[in-house]
Order: sequence, then C-alpha cells, then structure tokens
Amino acid sequence: MTSTGGKLVDAQRLVRRETAAARAAPTPARRVARAMAVTLFATAALLPLAGSDFHTRLAIEAALLGMLALSVDILLGRVGLLSLGQAAFFGIGAYTAALSWQHVSQSLWVVLLCVLACTTLVALAVGAVAIRSSGVYFALITFGVGEILAKSANNTAAVGGSDGLLGLPVPALHLPGITLSLADNTTFLYLALTMLLGTWLLVQRLLDTPFGSVLEALRHNPARVPYLGYGPFGYKLAAFVLAANVAALGGMLYPFLRGFVSPVLFGFEYSTKAVVMALVGGLGSLIGPVVGAAVITFSEDALSNVTRHPLFAIGALFVGFVLFAPAGMAGALRQLSTRSRRTGKDDGGHA
Repeated sequence: MTSTGGKLVDAQRLVRRETAAARAAPTPARRVARAMAVTLFATAALLPLAGSDFHTRLAIEAALLGMLALSVDILLGRVGLLSLGQAAFFGIGAYTAALSWQHVSQSLWVVLLCVLACTTLVALAVGAVAIRSSGVYFALITFGVGEILAKSANNTAAVGGSDGLLGLPVPALHLPGITLSLADNTTFLYLALTMLLGTWLLVQRLLDTPFGSVLEALRHNPARVPYLGYGPFGYKLAAFVLAANVAALGGMLYPFLRGFVSPVLFGFEYSTKAVVMALVGGLGSLIGPVVGAAVITFSEDALSNVTRHPLFAIGALFVGFVLFAPAGMAGALRQLSTRSRRTGKDDGGHA
C-alpha cells in the first residue's frame, strides 16, 4: 500500500515538473501563439483609428464570439469533448445579463456576478450528466441542452418569448473616479478586448498548471489518469464549468451591443459557428480560435457584399482548412515557423 501511494505521489510530482518545464520552454507553438495574440490585439486596438463605427462594432462582436470559440477549444482542444450546445452558455450569459440589468441592478459588476453564478449552477447540473458520456453521446447531450433552452426561452413570456428582450439600454461601467459609457463604440471595443485578453490569459495560466496536464492526459489516454491519482470526473467537470463561464462572459455584453437578446443565441447555429471558428483558428492553441472568430466574423461581412449566400463561401473556406490545413491557422503558422528555423540553421551550418 505504501509503495503504491509513493508511486502516485512520484507521478503527481512528475506531472508538476513537466508542466513547469513546458511553461518555461519557448516552443514554436508558444512563439506562434504570442505572435498571433500581439497581432490580433494590436490590430483590434488600432481599428477605431482607421475604420468606421460599423467595423468597430463588428470587431466588438468578433471579440465576444472569440470567447465562445475559446470555450470550445477548452473542451475540444484540451479534453477532446465536442460540444454542439456551447452556445447555450453564451445565451445564458446574454439572458442573465439582460434580466439582471432590468430587475436586479444597473451595475455591470453586479451583472457579472449574476452571470457567473447562474452559469456555474447550470454548468454543474448539465456537466454532472453530460461528462459521464463521451464522443457522439456527449455531443448529442449538449446539443439537446441547447435546443431545450432555446425552446424554453421561445415559449416563456417572462423572458420575451420568441421576440426576446427588446429595447435594452446602453450601460456604463463605473470605475473608481471614472465612468465609461458603452455608447461610445471605441470604449465598448476596448472593454470587450480587455475582457477577452484577461479571459485568454487566465485560461492559459490555468492550463499551464497540473490541471491542464491532467486534461491533456484525459484527451490522450483517459484510462491511465486514475492510476496517477487523479479523478477524471472532477477534472472533466471543472473543465466543463470553466468553458461554460468563458462562453457566458462573451454572451454577457452581447445584448448591450445589439440592444436586444433572443432565443437564437441558444441555438445550433451559434454552436456550430463557434466550432468552425475554433477549427479554422487551430484547436489546442487557445489563441487560434480567437483569431478564427475574427476571421469568420469579418469574412461573413465581406462575403455578404459579393454574394447572397456568404455561408456557402464560409463553408468552402472551412472545407479548405480541413483538407489543406487541418491544424488551422495556428498549426499552419507553426509549421512555417519550424521550417524557417530549420532553413536558417541549415544555411548557418553550410556557411
């Protein structure tokens, strides 16, 4: 018994050492991720100086959908669980924010607490059932949850029914000594980018701990995880709740951007769009899905000006990535970076 316990402790220590070493190592994947992050956030921050209000609002939408795509990556890219109902939590964030603003408090800080509390409770209830399955069964359960919530919202007069909640005001964010009105698109964009950046950094930090290493192990070889002394159920549930809250944070500001919230946000369309964004950007990279959200959002707008069926063009783009760049944009850039470094070393060796 003592020998077994010692082996478990040694295995856990090994996981921690490997995690710390991986976090410190400047791998090609990390260099590419940092470059993508700097490029994305710098471009978005400078957009109000060069673009119109319309494109600024489009960037806000991309940032909010980026959190939804990031939540997909937590489950699919790190745990290997495909959720076809991730938009359910995006919708929960949107509806909770709108209802909290109308009936609880007109403070975004209070709204934030309400969103996190409500989302966590729902995610614990749904996750306790869903994560007992995997593969197509997990996907179908999450799909069913999203459809149930969409139908429920559609048939509940208290939340606006099929019309949703209309006429939502533009809120203000109260900070010590200053009040920021989100009626200004630039202010709204910077708030959305700050939330996105903070969420991405927090998720990155969490997944750089032994928690993230266990999630990786669950994806690659779940049968061995219990022998390392970790409970798969608890870790999967924690990842599910984390992903749900990330999606809900994106949904929280969405009704204030649009001025309304509707049952469509719970539906399959937003869930599949988030999966496409994550795949195009690059699963497992965390920043890739965020970039994918920006690419898809702006591509839809650009293609709508040249064709009546922009979704067909987006579908063709998606198929192209699956066939020629299955690792997404992050994977393609990582391969280019690796090749260029090898070429540079070869040239240096010949010289």
